Amino acid sequence: MSNIDPSFVWLERGTSEIFPDQPESESPDENLQQRLLESMDGAGHENRPLRIKYGIDPTGAEIHLGHTIPMRKLRAFQDAGHTAVLLIGDFTARIGDPTGKSEVRRQLTEEQVAANAKTYLDQVRPILDFDTPGRLEIRYNSEWLAKLDLSKILELLATTTVGQMLAKEGFAERYEKGNPIYLHEFLYPLMQGYDSVALEADVELGGTDQKFNIAVGRDLQRHFGMRPQFGLLLPILLGTDGVQKMSKSLGNYVALSDDPLTMYSKLEKTPDHLLQQYFELLTDLPLDQLPENPRQGQKQLALEVVTQYHGQESALQAQEAARSLVQGSGTTQQAVVPEFSLAAIQFPAKLFFIISASGLCKSSSDARRQIQGGAVKLDGDRIDQVDLTIDTASELEGRTLSVGTKRFVRLVG
Repeated sequence: MSNIDPSFVWLERGTSEIFPDQPESESPDENLQQRLLESMDGAGHENRPLRIKYGIDPTGAEIHLGHTIPMRKLRAFQDAGHTAVLLIGDFTARIGDPTGKSEVRRQLTEEQVAANAKTYLDQVRPILDFDTPGRLEIRYNSEWLAKLDLSKILELLATTTVGQMLAKEGFAERYEKGNPIYLHEFLYPLMQGYDSVALEADVELGGTDQKFNIAVGRDLQRHFGMRPQFGLLLPILLGTDGVQKMSKSLGNYVALSDDPLTMYSKLEKTPDHLLQQYFELLTDLPLDQLPENPRQGQKQLALEVVTQYHGQESALQAQEAARSLVQGSGTTQQAVVPEFSLAAIQFPAKLFFIISASGLCKSSSDARRQIQGGAVKLDGDRIDQVDLTIDTASELEGRTLSVGTKRFVRLVG
């Protein structure tokens, strides 16, 4: 996508892959930019907004920030004049997408799915345009999947081989390990693909793990004599631990239902190496204007994301409350914090030396003992590495260093 038209920069932002993608082609069937242009200027045989499909299976009640990435891309298509088709997989949720799963997923009841779907829609209202006529369709795949008879199911099954299914990520691993694969699980990609037929989708959004399922949709659209959809794949967001993908079960997630202070506090601790990705995927801020200081970047990220979901006033209140908690006051009243200038420190430097130089401890040996005893915290996070080395002053600027509950300084340049 290096040759992307400047007018489509929103399309490229945070996108992992578009397929098919022939950047030099002027065919609207091989180049999504050309398909978008065709829809806007009336060229070719279609002159209508594109239908952009994104499906969610309401298998749980909470949405986290990882789920918002395709939602935000869906909103970008809405803002460009196209129709977002938000598909609630109330039928497919009863099967559960087997992608990436090492065992069969628990099947949900209709009542569970309906309850989860309602909470999903409530949570995504701050992201999508629910108000502009023609910009959003909310559909449920039980509309057509519940009506499929055996003859139609057999027709769908005849479009894909067992070998193709076993090549799908997850199935191959389970087959090799001798873990059971149930026949109804083979139906999931076909049902997701048939959704694209029923909705006449032009583009389907999904995570990078959804390429197989989206490709099945293209194949089924061809089978039924339709123009095949484009696939637009988006990254899987790493969680706040900076290692594994964001997941409620792993505890490394930020939920949209989190209160402002909880959301702010989690994001303010975003690992430095994730800041660029989080800004790119979770905000619309220009990436060439971000703070160079990671600590300032964390604060800006937290404030921006909380503002999106709770409003600016609540975000600013959360920022102030978080600052007070870090300083140890435990209230929203800001405490007076002494400052220590890092200008006199020669970096790289051991943290215990900085603690001693700041006056928080009488000596470096005392500082080492305090670290060993778990009394030293940086922005509220306990430091347990006695010989922790700080490479540059920018790693500490703006942060609060504390020993115990009553001794603390704010580190400045």
